[in-house]
Order: sequence, then structure tokens, then C-alpha cells
Amino acid sequence: MEHQVEAIHNLHKVIVDPGVRNSPMAERVRSRLPEVECEVLEEGGQISSNQDQAILYLKEYKGRFLRFCPGTKHYRCCGYRIIHIGENCPLNCSYCILKAYFQDRTLKIWANQEDLWRELRVHFSGNPETRFRVGTGEFTDSLALESITGYSRDLVSFLGEYENVCLELKSKIVDLSWMDGVRRSDRVLPAWSLNAIDVVQSEERGVASLEERLIAARTCAGNGFRVCLHFDPIIWYFGWEQGYARTIEMIFDYLKPEEIAYLSLGSFRGMPELMAFIKKNWPDSGYIYNEFVSGLDGKMRLLRPLRVNQFRYVADRLKRHGLERQLYFCMESDEIWQAVLGYTPKDLGGLQRHLLEQAFG
Repeated sequence: MEHQVEAIHNLHKVIVDPGVRNSPMAERVRSRLPEVECEVLEEGGQISSNQDQAILYLKEYKGRFLRFCPGTKHYRCCGYRIIHIGENCPLNCSYCILKAYFQDRTLKIWANQEDLWRELRVHFSGNPETRFRVGTGEFTDSLALESITGYSRDLVSFLGEYENVCLELKSKIVDLSWMDGVRRSDRVLPAWSLNAIDVVQSEERGVASLEERLIAARTCAGNGFRVCLHFDPIIWYFGWEQGYARTIEMIFDYLKPEEIAYLSLGSFRGMPELMAFIKKNWPDSGYIYNEFVSGLDGKMRLLRPLRVNQFRYVADRLKRHGLERQLYFCMESDEIWQAVLGYTPKDLGGLQRHLLEQAFG
């Protein structure tokens, strides 16, 4: 089962750092894109700053691969760790925060995987009593480039050696080619972002349909995986109640509550730069003209009463289907937790600890 990402078909060049020109990743990409021009940079060379999404840059990355989620002290962060495999996303969603987060739109993949494996080995082997909940879907989509990079398949195979690591693969497309590399299905969490069908149709481009995502989730559940779902961002628009109610009903047409490890709820938020980007590039996206205030983290957020109203509506319907402990908020305050769910992360023993328990089952 695979959803073809349109942006991959539109690639007109692959650019490779000289240090990774003969890497397994570079060889794999070249073999899977035989019609696409491949250029190896000169030593010390850099790609032009005006490159766009039509370029795939295979980079020799010099930074840290294992990172903490870039949360903020003002709101409750889920505390998961990021395995940094690349930057930017070939999908095109109006609300995507990456558009304001990165200065360019070049698709980048870190091709020096031996350095990645070395760093992960040190962390995970050196702390065998520590459990790690990790994911690759923070700075890119976990699976959007899987058909040409095979990165997720490499990861699930490598991490199969570590019982203390649980990997989440978060995506808006369908590509299950990584599944045959899995050693333990209880240590991999396939995850999909969901939204109201109206939002999927009007604000997301290049993605799999909502039904395709849920069919993929059911396929994974049928193969022994528990899945994760993310309602983030929940968007306010006229008729949102019916839109989100319909999506929730669809979830349980395909999945049983016990097959869902956790489900996040997050309201649309973004830096002022993102708002300006949406106004310019998605002029019909009326949701950015709702009532927003500047949050403690500098991001524009929907007024609290409106946020609480939406969260209550969505959470109540999810709870009617048997979800309770699986629900959590992404980057919200204790006041929101208390107002919507009647408890705070402290009552769960801390959000990070709670989600570790959910992830590891």
C-alpha cells in the first residue's frame, strides 16, 4: 500500500555532498530516481540559497541527530525525542509550521547514516535502563520520501536491537514498505495526522485521503502494531463540529480503541511569519482570520474559550468510543487540561512518563 507523493515526481535534481557521494543512501536514491540529474558538490561547495522543492539535497550532516522536542517551558510538552533525519516536507499543507521555521524550502536528507547509527548506539546502549520514545516526524514527514530513501525501513531495522526504544513514524501519506524491516511490532508506532474532511480537502495538498490513512492504520493494527493518531491542528471554521464528528466516527469504523496507543489534540497555532505566509499563499484559508491572541511562546493562538470549546467537543466524542488515557494535549497549559479533561499531567505522573507507558504498552 503506497501513496505516491507528487513532489517526488517533480524533482529535477539531486544534489549530493562529496562526503556522502558513495553512501548507501546516495546509491539508493540514484537507483530509485534514474531519470533525475544527480550533481555532486565540490569540496566546500554549497547549494544556492534560492533552490526550491524541486531539489533533493543529500547532506553530510554535522549536527546532533538525537534531540529533544523544541517545546517551551510555558506549556506542557510531551517530551519525546527527535531522531533528526532531514528537513522540510514535500507535502503542502497551509498550516505547516515548517514554512515559517526554515528559511528555505529545499528538501534535505542526512545521508551520513553511519554517523547517525554511531550516535544512537552510544545513547541507547549506554542507557539500557532508560526508555526512549523517539520519532522522526518533527522537521519532516516520516514517510513522504520513504519510497526513494528507505530511511524508516533502515531505522526500524536498526532500532530492533534496542528493547528500550519505541519509534513513532508520523505521516500524512501511506507507505508501508518499512514494515518488512521490523523486528518487534511492539516497538514501532505507525502514526497519522488526521483532521476534519473539510480541512483535509481544502488545506492539505499532496497527501493521502483521510480514508487511505485509516485503511493503512487498520492494516498496521492487523499486523500487530498499535497506532497513534494526531488531531493537530484542530481548526475553527463554520461547521467544524460536524466535520470533526464525522472524522471521529470514521476512526472507529477502522480501529478499535485498544489498537490506539495515544491520540494528541492540538489547536492551530503559529508564529506571525506563518500567518503572513498563509495570507500570501493560501488566500482562501479563512481560518487565519479567527480571534487569535499572542501566547506565552510568541505564537498566535485561538482565544482560550474557543479552544476549550473545540477541545471539549472533540474529547467528549472520543471518550464516548472508549478513549480516555490515550488522550493528551500538545503544547497546552494545565488550565486547559483541567478545563477539558478534569485533570492535569501531574495527576498522570507527568506527561512524559505517562506517554512512555502508553507507548511501551
